This record gives sequence, C-alpha cells and structure tokens, in this order.
Amino acid sequence: MSAVGWRLVYGGRTPPPGSVVRPGERLSSLRMAGLGAQHVVAMFGATFVFPAIMGLSPNLAVLMSGVATIMFLLIVNGKVPSYLGTSASFVAAVAAIRAQGGNSADVTGAILIAGLILAAVGVIVHFGGSGYVRAVLPPVVTGAVVMLIGFSLATVATTTYYPQDQWIALLTTAFLIGMAVLGPGFLSRIAIFLALVFGYVISWIADQFSTVQSCTAAGKCMAVPRIDWSGVAHASWIGLPGTVVSPTFGTLTGPHLPAFKLTFILLVIPSVIALLAENSGHVKAVSEMTGVDLDPYLGRAFIGDGLGTAVASAVGGSPTTTYAENIGVMAATRVYSTLAYYIAAGVAILFGFCPKFGALVAATPGGVLGGITLVLYGMIGLLGAKIWIENRVNFADPVNLVPLAAGITAGIGNLTIKVTSTFSIAGIATGTLMVIIAYHAVRPFARRPPDEPQPGGGADEGGAMIVTGNAEIPNAEGLAYRADEQQPDSGTGGPVTAKDGAVRSPDEDTGSVAP
Repeated sequence: MSAVGWRLVYGGRTPPPGSVVRPGERLSSLRMAGLGAQHVVAMFGATFVFPAIMGLSPNLAVLMSGVATIMFLLIVNGKVPSYLGTSASFVAAVAAIRAQGGNSADVTGAILIAGLILAAVGVIVHFGGSGYVRAVLPPVVTGAVVMLIGFSLATVATTTYYPQDQWIALLTTAFLIGMAVLGPGFLSRIAIFLALVFGYVISWIADQFSTVQSCTAAGKCMAVPRIDWSGVAHASWIGLPGTVVSPTFGTLTGPHLPAFKLTFILLVIPSVIALLAENSGHVKAVSEMTGVDLDPYLGRAFIGDGLGTAVASAVGGSPTTTYAENIGVMAATRVYSTLAYYIAAGVAILFGFCPKFGALVAATPGGVLGGITLVLYGMIGLLGAKIWIENRVNFADPVNLVPLAAGITAGIGNLTIKVTSTFSIAGIATGTLMVIIAYHAVRPFARRPPDEPQPGGGADEGGAMIVTGNAEIPNAEGLAYRADEQQPDSGTGGPVTAKDGAVRSPDEDTGSVAP
C-alpha cells in the first residue's frame, strides 16, 4: 500500500457490527473528518499540558506533533496507524536540566540528540533485528528506567503545584481518577482533557468567593485570582507560535534554535529507553488489534518517532511519542485507517497557528495542574512495574533485584556523582547508568542463570502504554482481521493461527499488551 490513496469501503457508510476498516481503507469524507476530530481530542490534553510543564510553547508543540505524525506515517509506509503527541518521558530530565541552570535551548538540544539516538536504534532494529536492543535493554532494565523516570517527578507535583491550591488540586485528582476508571467509552480516554476543563470550571467558581496567595522567591506574598485570562484576551486568533509568560508555568519559549551541552544530553538519554519500551508496546498493541504482523515495521516506528522528535526539537518544539489514547480510539471504533491520522495531523497544525489556545493553556491554574500531574507522574512510574509483570521478571533472583534497587533509589533520590570539577551526572542519568552497568556486570558471574522467561509475544516486546482510561484492546475475538481477508474473524470460537504459526483458541492468552 502506498502512503497516499485509500480505498472506499462499505459504501462510505458506518461498517457493519464486527467489521473493521484497514489502514489503507476509508469511509466517507464526513465520517473520516469526524474520526480525525476524535483523534485530535484524544491527544489534545497531554500534548498541550506536557510542553507547558517543560517550559516550551504548547502551540508549537501541537503544530509539530502534526508534522511529526505525518513524517511517522510516511516512514512506516502507512502500516502502523498512530499519532505522535508530546512525550511525558522527558519531563523529569527537562526538570533536571533547568534545575542545573539550563535554558530552553539546552533542553531542545539535548532532546534533539535523544531523537537521533532513537532513530539510530531504529536503523539497527530494521536491518539487524531487535535482538541487539533486547540484549542490552532487557525488560528488567527497561522497567526500572521507566519507573525511576516517573517517580523522580513526584516532588514536582506535591511540592510545586499542589500547594498552590490544595483543594482545587484534590478535586481535580478525584475527577481525573473517577473519569479515567469509571467514565464511559471514549470519555475515559480523554480524561486528562476533561480534568483540565473541570479544573478550570471549579477554579472559576472558587474565584467568585476567594483568592489564593502567590509568593515570590523573596517571600513576598499577595492575593491573586486562580484564573488570569489577561494573556488570553490579548492573544491573537491566528498567528505564529511565540513565547508567552504564564503565571503558573513561567516563560513558555517559542521557536528557537537548540544548544548542545554534554551534561544535559546525558540527562535525557535514559528517556530514549522509555521511548523504546513505549513504541514497542504500541506497535504490539496495534498488531494485536489488526491481526497483522507488524514486527518488520518496529524499526521503522523507532525511526519515525526519533526523526519526529529531532525535527520538532530543531525548531524549539517538544519531543514526541506514539499515543495510547489514540490507540484506544481505534480499539473503540475499529477504524484503523491512516487517513484519520492525516486529518488529525492537519487539524493539529492549524491549531498550532492559534496563539489564543496556547495562552489558554498557559493560564491553567497551579492547583489544576497539581491534580493532573499527581496522577500522570505516578502512571509513568507504574508503567515500569507493568513491563516487569508482562515479562514475568523474577525478583527472587538477586541479579534482577539488587542492581535495580540501587539504581532506582539513586534516580529517584537525585544522587549526584561528580566525575570532574566541571562534569557530573545526577538523578535519572545516575540511576540509569547504575542499573545498566551493575546488571550486566554481575549477570555473567551469577551463581545461577537469571530466570528471564520470554514474554508471551515476540522477542522485541516489553513495552508500555501511557493511557488515561479504559482503552481496552481486545485480543482477537470479533476484532482482528487477517492480512489476506476482507472480513474480520468470525469470533465463533474456532482456532486462530498466530503469527508464530501456532494454532490457539480465541480465548487463549497470546501475551497481548493491554493497558
């Protein structure tokens, strides 16, 4: 299938129950526009919030997410339908860079190098297979790195954002948890976006009765409203993304050229490990949903995400990654057409040229942000545990337990190791290096071979999915279609031929990646 050109199916109408729309197919223009809009809403909350947390322009991030998505779809030849939104995996590293005096140029320069590293890994996987990556980064190591990345952010949520307005933060957290877990269908998958709206509403209501205290670094405090929309009022509806000053986030830097410093580059490299795990999990999830073996496109997916991140950061944008929220939309609609993602990318690019939307996000009250980040940062950390569980990592083995214990504590505790008088490594970089070096150093000399059973799927798996709701991804019954058939499996209980040639019943656990 070419990357452009989609075949009209089902007369353009809604597919019959149990039917699917393949990546190279489409429905009517109006229906595809609606599906594209769904994908925009699904990615919108996180793609806007995370750049602001990193001190970067939300407008530029959304614009470049559209550009990166188009690049990704072209690189994977339209075989892996996915949307590339802002990655949360870099938030902790960016916080560490800024804590050490780095500016936005240092941030985007380090992220650009991380994107090129991910693309290089993709080239290795595409031509040599995923065995090399898995040998260096087995699930036990990958899970540890993802965990320390997430949990190292805990104090940002609890000491920076939450204290600004604890009751609004608590209500926002409660709403986000309730909507993500109990919300019906599509609403649960856009829980972040809905929590942002909910937080704004209750903050506006609270402003009618009281104010909050805003204190400067010098300790001078004054009463201010929770919501200040003066920046929104002055922002244009149409224009280029630019630098804005937010009462909550500070300066959000617009387009700029990156700068490169080795110390800061080392801080973001561990995030590449998280992206490898995340992309692997997403490719596996789409493969399970469609019933098509996408392992040959795993390397291309890494390349697409890596180059998307590099291009976005080259102009001052945010890092990108495939979004589980959008995979959840596909699971619900059973429409895998890449045309919907091209439409979503086009809409995102248009949104990027609307400064008023960026100003609206920049005005997010600190309490609302605290309520959202308390959940999001914890979810990132728990994804590490999810990788361990899915790959059945045996922690009764000291080889798996002890090196990880040291590295995770070093990363979360922000341990700093001074290499020279002018060069040091800290936090996530310290923890990641400790996990990788210590694990591989002791493993060959262990008294008994480490118990590392293979996951249920392919050897390249062990990924994770950042998802905010019930993005259920069915195994095969009534959903998966075969590469050589127009209709999906009947779901009548007959045997299913897996990619590895084994014949299993539809109810048999095939090791799919589910959120």
